[in-house]
Amino acid sequence: MSHVPHEIPEEFPEFKDKIHDLKVSNAHFARLFDEYHQINREVHRIEAAGVNTSDEEFENLKLVRLRLKDEIYHMLHE
Repeated sequence: MSHVPHEIPEEFPEFKDKIHDLKVSNAHFARLFDEYHQINREVHRIEAAGVNTSDEEFENLKLVRLRLKDEIYHMLHE
């Protein structure tokens, strides 16, 4: 496990300004961003602190995070 928090601005540094603009102007993007942030922090907490959780629950969290990241990525490329 990497124990690296995968924050959206760090994942897509070339879109720093667009991320900010979309968070302010697009409610859907802001909701996705916030949901990603919440799930990403939970994944990172489980990885870094060794929180006891089932493999299935942990994998589901990572899949949701990936789905959100993919949707955010597509919005940044519009």
